[in-house]
Amino acid sequence: MKESSQTNRLILAILAVVVGLFMVIVAQILTQISMERVVASLVQVSQEKPQYGSGVPLFLVFYPLWRTFIFVGGIALILMAFPIYKGSEWTYAAGLLASAFPSAGGMFMFLPYVSWVEGFPIPMVICWVGLAFFWALIFLRHADKWEKWAHFFALTFAGMLATHAFVVGVGSLPARAGLRTLMTRPGQPLFEGLEWQVLTIVGPVNWLCVLLLIISIPLLANKKLLGWWLPLISAVSILAINVPTQFIRTKTLDYLYGSLLAIGLLFFLLFPKFKKALLGENP
Repeated sequence: MKESSQTNRLILAILAVVVGLFMVIVAQILTQISMERVVASLVQVSQEKPQYGSGVPLFLVFYPLWRTFIFVGGIALILMAFPIYKGSEWTYAAGLLASAFPSAGGMFMFLPYVSWVEGFPIPMVICWVGLAFFWALIFLRHADKWEKWAHFFALTFAGMLATHAFVVGVGSLPARAGLRTLMTRPGQPLFEGLEWQVLTIVGPVNWLCVLLLIISIPLLANKKLLGWWLPLISAVSILAINVPTQFIRTKTLDYLYGSLLAIGLLFFLLFPKFKKALLGENP
């Protein structure tokens, strides 16, 4: 960050304050509005499709959870503004992590609008604002062009894969995946067949990979070898569980989408030019 121009550091510092205030104030209001719309729509839909009813308690937990991460991330960005302007190196990795919360959280909260919520997808605004700072931090920081593009693709795909993996674990899309489906399965408390048994594996694996991918963001930004291995392990793990699950549960393409994102992340981690830029002098 110290090698970045004073103008770029000033722009990033101002953005940190503006985006941070958005996350602390505006995003909290937008999340509340979105949560009420999603739950109200879900209650209405579940009258015709009872299996959707399990989503109500889940969204009442996960919307506030993401809102909490976004709030704390916003506070972090505001506090980081002056160190960013001064060129403190640690602010690059920390700023990426803080802005990843609204990017991923906004995308997760948006997905119900695809299935059953009408109107403008409000959470996308939260996602866009987070991504704006995330990408600005990558491209306004002084670095080699290969490093910038490696961080752009690898970190963006890591965030996208983490978001999708979280969705698969919850089951935000039509009720064919995740915890929401397990809660309404036939034959409870038993599991009637492999198509239900596999959900007890694929969801937890995806959720664990979400944690590993989030942890990897600041580590990869700092060119730590562990930061490269964590997304590699996550992508391979998701592929290893999503591919067979897709063949077992053929009524949805959710697992295929996750597999494609994992393949994309693997490409940007393993492509020699990108790998060298991501790891620097590390072996």
